[in-house]
Amino acid sequence: MSKERSDARILVFGNEKGGAGKSTVAMHVAVHLLHLGKRVAFIDLDLRQRSLARFFSNRAKWAAANEKVLPQAFEPHLHDKPAQLLSLPDAEARAIFDRALDEAIEQADYIIVDTPGGDHVLSRRAHAVAHQIITPMNDSFIDFDLLGEVDPVTLEVKRPSIYAETVWNSRKTRATWDGKSIDWIVLRNRLAANEARNRKRVDERVAALGKRVGFRVLAGLRDRVIYRELFPFGLTVADLSGDIRPVAVSLSHIAARTELRSLMASLGLEAGDEIPAAEEYEGADV
Repeated sequence: MSKERSDARILVFGNEKGGAGKSTVAMHVAVHLLHLGKRVAFIDLDLRQRSLARFFSNRAKWAAANEKVLPQAFEPHLHDKPAQLLSLPDAEARAIFDRALDEAIEQADYIIVDTPGGDHVLSRRAHAVAHQIITPMNDSFIDFDLLGEVDPVTLEVKRPSIYAETVWNSRKTRATWDGKSIDWIVLRNRLAANEARNRKRVDERVAALGKRVGFRVLAGLRDRVIYRELFPFGLTVADLSGDIRPVAVSLSHIAARTELRSLMASLGLEAGDEIPAAEEYEGADV
């Protein structure tokens, strides 16, 4: 990849455990940025499932079928059959990714990279070129196990685990490449309202590990039906308006928008006026 200076910012959504909410957060961040008027490109490295790519394909089809105008993200060409990248030699796969990333850098202000659960050369490459790594994790010691190993008796953090080592190696690679650092953020995602004791235990271990290996801890997105409900349309709560309303709007949707705005602000992304205030829902099915 070219070392030439660019203002494009690369946001990598990573966690070697599947089901943590990487794609959900990635699509919400991408659409938020689009509504701010930013040029957004995305690279979906979950080469089999391709949830992020399917989301934006759904978005284009829904908008065309309903004669709506929605801001769209750009996908650089990765491969005619992306799943075949899994069987290519590492050097060839990296070269293909770098070419796609260079294409995205030429055209975008922000580049969203969604990575798969598990370890792969392309995921490691994406982590190494990131400006910001965003790691959603569920409210569980199962998810925490990829970040840090705890003592089974005391639950004290013993050492960083495999994914933390991946990020550490990525930081070293990035520093060698251009001397820049990677901002690592762990999102406490899908918090359960009725498990306060377990959450406190996990929170304490995440905070302790963050100080040790250098990540920030932020509140992510709760497990809300609306996030899944809008996926088939390629929409997020940031798209909902009097004109864009494929589902009945409720008070929970207003809460979801507030949650999303808070997340964007905490990530350091502009929290503009693209998310309507509650009064704009007057007449909604609440």
